[in-house]
Amino acid sequence: MKNGIAASKGYAIGQVVVKDHIEDLVIERHVEDAQGEKERFHKAVEESKIQIIAIKAKSEKELGADKVEVFDSHIMILEDPELIKGVEELIENNKVNCEKALEDVAKGYIAIFESMDDEYMRERAADIKDVVGRLHVNLLGKKHSDEQILGENTIVVAHDLTPSDTAQLDRSKVIAFLTDIGGRTSHSAIMARTLEIPAVVGLKDITTVVKEGDMVIVDGNEGTVIINPSSEELKKYKEIKETFEKERETLKALKDIKIVTSEGKHIEVAGNIGAPEDVNKVIENGGEGIGLFRTEFLYMDREDMPSEEEQYKAYKYVLKNMGNKPVVIRTLDIGGDKKLSYLEMPEEMNPFLGYRAIRICLDRKDIFKPQLRALLRASAYGNLKIMFPMISSLNEIVEAKALLKQCKDELIKEGFVVKSEIEVGIMIEIPAAALMAEELAQHVDFLSIGTNDLIQYTLAADRMNEKVSYLYNPGHPAVLKLIKMTIEGAHKAGKWCGMCGEMAGDEAYIEVLLEYGLDEFSMSASSILNAKKVMLNII
Repeated sequence: MKNGIAASKGYAIGQVVVKDHIEDLVIERHVEDAQGEKERFHKAVEESKIQIIAIKAKSEKELGADKVEVFDSHIMILEDPELIKGVEELIENNKVNCEKALEDVAKGYIAIFESMDDEYMRERAADIKDVVGRLHVNLLGKKHSDEQILGENTIVVAHDLTPSDTAQLDRSKVIAFLTDIGGRTSHSAIMARTLEIPAVVGLKDITTVVKEGDMVIVDGNEGTVIINPSSEELKKYKEIKETFEKERETLKALKDIKIVTSEGKHIEVAGNIGAPEDVNKVIENGGEGIGLFRTEFLYMDREDMPSEEEQYKAYKYVLKNMGNKPVVIRTLDIGGDKKLSYLEMPEEMNPFLGYRAIRICLDRKDIFKPQLRALLRASAYGNLKIMFPMISSLNEIVEAKALLKQCKDELIKEGFVVKSEIEVGIMIEIPAAALMAEELAQHVDFLSIGTNDLIQYTLAADRMNEKVSYLYNPGHPAVLKLIKMTIEGAHKAGKWCGMCGEMAGDEAYIEVLLEYGLDEFSMSASSILNAKKVMLNII
């Protein structure tokens, strides 16, 4: 048995198809005709664009427009002038073949993203690998993964399975996938959950342990793989698989269920989003609102700051689609591991404790004001709640609210319609803020606990540092004490308290959070129905 990371729930029993690891096939060659080599590279770029456009069109029909936005960013990578220039210069100056030049340039980009502490941004390296892998396949004249799959009940095994690989999986043939590397937040893992294809990632050496044609059992719930199982194991997992599929159908019946405790208190179950289109996934899974819209992703993967008008349209889209349901939009949270190529940032010894989030926004009002204006203009279209991140003192709240009022007054004078009452809240992700929760809550309308950073800061344990990651524990007594203190502080001030960190969707902690009196749980869309089920069993 092999153990990995459970990326997508479900069970599968089938035969292995091993996907080539293209990086192993790239060989450096000396070339004299640099111009001809550059032309060969450009031909592969154009061929890759055509393929991605076709994949997007096919996937859009099967999954919907909101599920295939990743392919727009793939085309942007192919058109990136810095990447193209870098490859051309290596071909010209070093007289190397374009496969080797592409590999060397791509490594630099990938290293930057993989070194980031934020798991979401770290997983964005997969997008670059996906595009570069496609280019290499076309340059080497190899078959793409979808061309390798011929039989039914196929389990794809790969070093890494990219988003476009996953989108092309023929669901009539492919029933699961396994990879050496990867994590739960990668685009391919998210798409696997959308397609309801079981997946186990981070298996380290699965591509060398199994061979073509082996039968395997994939347990996407526990993150385990059984290679060439016995008849007893086959019988056992066939029964488990049948039970799981019946339960999955039952979960869909919970879409419109509201969670109400025995005391009559309504517990809101909401969704986290990173892009406007993600709102559709929250609605499909019965989310009662948006508990966190990470607006920083509107600023990333581009060459300049998004305009007020562009932001306004994005916020308006989400608010209109959610109707009267609450939408908590967090103001810009950059710095630390999240940097913008067009915004010069100082070099810092400890960037996670430095110039980031609300600290940047209050210092750079030329950046902050357009976002606040866009939010206020969009407020007319739904139930907007504005949230400020990384608050550590009352002064920050006072200054941010004053600027918000200034923007509101200016917009009204300019003739814009702005909702008269908009709730304003703060994220509790610094221990100092948790300790002062009651005092801070008196100056805002709500608190929302960001557990990802709160745990990290409380335990002084970088969750991405493998040497200390064992210390990153949501159930640590100190973490639980700060969470309880925050919820109680909000309630003493007569305000509601939510949670938008990963812990909110972790069924291991739902019961204790309910006991503490948490009012709102916000999580990834795919976790909503299961969280409702857990809550119903508790209350």
